[in-house]
Parts: sequence; C-alpha cells; structure tokens
Amino acid sequence: MTVLARVRAPAGTANLGPGFDCAAAALDLWNELEVSESDSEADLDHLGVQAYARIASTEGKRFSFTDRIPRERGLGSSAAIIALGLVAGALVEGRDADPQELLAEGIELEGHGDNLAAALAGGVCLTWGTRIARLADRAPALPIALVPDSTVSTVAARAALPATVAHGDAAFTAARAVLLGAALASGSVELFAEALDDRLHEPYRKAGAPLLEAVRERPPTGAIGATLSGSGPTVIVWARPDAAQACADELSRRHPDVRVLTLAVSSQGAHAL
Repeated sequence: MTVLARVRAPAGTANLGPGFDCAAAALDLWNELEVSESDSEADLDHLGVQAYARIASTEGKRFSFTDRIPRERGLGSSAAIIALGLVAGALVEGRDADPQELLAEGIELEGHGDNLAAALAGGVCLTWGTRIARLADRAPALPIALVPDSTVSTVAARAALPATVAHGDAAFTAARAVLLGAALASGSVELFAEALDDRLHEPYRKAGAPLLEAVRERPPTGAIGATLSGSGPTVIVWARPDAAQACADELSRRHPDVRVLTLAVSSQGAHAL
C-alpha cells in the first residue's frame, strides 16, 4: 500500500472574546490524516474527504484519520478535518499549500473562516472573507482549556444569538476588538487582558457554558482573563506564562469533572509529516 500523503492539522480557539468570526489561534493539539492508494471507495460523506475532493480526485484513495481534538467542544475540530483534506489534496497534486488559497477552497464547507484560517496558517490570525492576516506566532498569554463532557453544536450556538444588539454593546465590543488586535500585534499582556470581554456573542451563549461565568467570578491564580472557545462549551483561561502550571493545577482542583488541558498556541498550521 503506497502512502501518498501524511499530514496533521491543529485545533483552534476562535473569537478570543471580541473577535467574533474573525479572530482565532491555532492550538498545539493535532488531528492527522494518511492518504494511501486503495481499491476501496472513499467515504464521500466525510468532511475531510469532501475537502480533499475540492483539490484532488478521491478515486483509488484510502483516507485514515486520527482524531485527537474533541468534537463539538468549540476547539475547531471540523476546521482541522477540513484543513487536513485540503493540505493533503494539495500535496498529492503537487500544489503549493498556500493557506489563503486553501481557505478559499474550504470556507464553504466550514461556513466561517476564523478557525479554518488558523488551522491552515498557524499562529494567531485575523480573517475576513477569504483573506488571512497572521498577526503573531504566539498569544501574549498561555491558553488553558476547560473541556466539559457536554457538547454544543455550532448551529445551536448561532441560533441563540439575537438578530440585533444595542448600540452600546456594539461599541463596547468594537473597542475591545481594537484592543485585541493591538495586543496580538504588540504582544502586550496588559492590552490582551483588557481586550478579553465581549457583548456580541458570549452573553447569549453563557447558558451552554457555565464554566465561563464561574471562572470570571473567581479568577484562578495567574489568570488574566477567560474566553468562550468558539461556540463553546470549552472555556479558555488565559494565564501568564510563568504562572500557567499553578493556574492549571488550581483549575483541576476546582473542576475535577472537567478535562483541563494546558496548551500552547502553535506557530505551525496544517503541514506534511
């Protein structure tokens, strides 16, 4: 059996508070895909295979996925799967796996580009339409993920959002989004801490993510803020690098039924192995 491509793609955390549908960071947690020659038919209902089919023919191919990113937890599992298919297809076709070109190919499958941009480009990204601006290799703080057993679908989370918001809430979030961009570009921990509030989506999704309010009401040692990861229910607690372990230990003691993952922002996006 001839292996044609082996690739991996990272998890992600989208929105980062006020960066709704336009900001995301790749996380050091990886799914993988091996594409090999085969006489069997590919599963064209699989999202990753659909992504691959946008770049290359699936005929005579076998697709073996390794899933480590929890599904429907707000950690960009679908974006990672799409990124795997896109990059694998580009490698097999001998094409340059340019993140922006692949985003244009895959955004219809994902529906919105934030996590997919980060999965393809790595680091911390802003995206609009099919454009990517990669602002930094790292965030100013370390992400600690609180991953509950419950799941939230993106469709359900979007259905909870109102059709309109008050002008004051929009202005508040716009100001924090500007701070977020400045914090990411400069690496300022202080600006990043001030930027992590939102009034466009988090208030309407908090019923499905009780951990967010719990952490914000009683911040653990070393934390500078917390954000809902994508649609939730996972919450990202952002910790000062020198206090991340103490922060994670405290969160584990407080929330014994929740998976606590001390992660890092990955400077790499989807790539060949």
